[in-house]
Amino acid sequence: MELSKQEPLSKPPMVVMLPSPGMGHLIPMIEFAKRIILHQNIQITFFIPGEGPPSKAQKTVLQSLPNSISHTFLPPVSFSDLPPNSKIETIISLTILRSLPSLRQNFNTLSDTHTLTAVVVDLFGTDAFDVAGEFNVPKYVFYPSTAMALSLFLYLPRLDEEVHCEFRELTEPVKIPGCIPIHGKYLLDPLQDRKNDAYQSVLRNGKRYREADGLIENSFLELEPGPIKELLKEEPGKPKFYPIGPLVNREVGQIEPNSESLKWLDNQPQGSVLFVSFGSGGTLSSKQIVELALGLEMSEQRFLWVVRSPNDKIANASYFSAETHSDPFDFLPNGFLERTKGRGLVVSSWAPQPQVLAHGSTGGFLTHCGWNSVLESVVNGVPLVVWPLYAEQKMNAVILTEDVKVGLRPNVGENGLVERLEIASVVKCLMEGEEGKKLRYQMKDLKEAAAKTLGENGTSTNHISNLALKWSNKSTVIN
Repeated sequence: MELSKQEPLSKPPMVVMLPSPGMGHLIPMIEFAKRIILHQNIQITFFIPGEGPPSKAQKTVLQSLPNSISHTFLPPVSFSDLPPNSKIETIISLTILRSLPSLRQNFNTLSDTHTLTAVVVDLFGTDAFDVAGEFNVPKYVFYPSTAMALSLFLYLPRLDEEVHCEFRELTEPVKIPGCIPIHGKYLLDPLQDRKNDAYQSVLRNGKRYREADGLIENSFLELEPGPIKELLKEEPGKPKFYPIGPLVNREVGQIEPNSESLKWLDNQPQGSVLFVSFGSGGTLSSKQIVELALGLEMSEQRFLWVVRSPNDKIANASYFSAETHSDPFDFLPNGFLERTKGRGLVVSSWAPQPQVLAHGSTGGFLTHCGWNSVLESVVNGVPLVVWPLYAEQKMNAVILTEDVKVGLRPNVGENGLVERLEIASVVKCLMEGEEGKKLRYQMKDLKEAAAKTLGENGTSTNHISNLALKWSNKSTVIN
């Protein structure tokens, strides 16, 4: 029915969020959405792109959200035309690009009933700006990693023009505006081969960031003072910047109270346990797992280790226990579990990380430096041993060890392994050395700053509140 001009009807505001594929992208954006609806009566809908059916983890987390946050899984896209060695950044960008027709269809349907007041994409989602533009909807990038990596995305078009070799071949460190100088070999993985499609994906997205109405960053001033101060400077053609971190999932209710890890931690002395985990996607070689196991044993420190099967097979079977293959830990050194029993707990594949890091017995975290993991450490005041593996983690390690100084980094030996003696030394230093004490005090300060910025009238809270207000006020009239 067509409404007469005398009977205007205001449509309720709706914010669309489009995360890149992967739980590491979805979780921070969900935490942001949950904060937005605390401030204003806005409906938020997630459109989830992918190349297959939704995972159980995705469905579980999305179904637990408040009623004002809805979700739709977009039809899966196909990659049958891609070469098998295509990098993850290429696949993620193409997932968004190939989902645009279904996104456009959903926008069309939604705009009949709601005023679309913002579209929020994450770091590889800028192709969706085309659809947002068609519907005249303001565009935002939610950046779930560091302000330093965001600064690099913005600076990359200039760097791309000025540098003609591979970045790792540069003799001088790269000077990203506002950031600590960093060697080219530590830049994001997809920037390490400029001839690869993955490099072009990052470059293309970085160029389009300047089309955004705002850049939303999951970090805070005290954690990354240099890049955040630089990003906050207002300049022509530069989007408004909103540092809103550290947003992490802290919901305890999702974990069964009888979790093996938490029960074991309950019986350990205060601050005595090193938590060892390389995230949901991090794996080590067989030889490196052996060195890590023996290093933890030699350190004589308590540890809780989330161990995953090695990412290769080693010919030298003498390294390993002779137990049957049904043993989930048959790749660990002979007798390791028996020798460390009581002092260490090894669990397979998963532990409730937010709750482990919040536990009073946890005194250190050996991490792959994924940004979600780093922020969980910060909000709980747990100092780090940094062991970066992929993506932007080497950049994160530089921030943590050289800039804010809350982590120690073990050296890699000439054989490409972090060897047992080095591991034992760094772990011991963190857990009971003088340097470890300094890191602990520094991390305690960051924990307090994090609580303050997310508290009432805190800087991050105010940025979130301002965005919520902006997105709730824009309404149109149907004539």
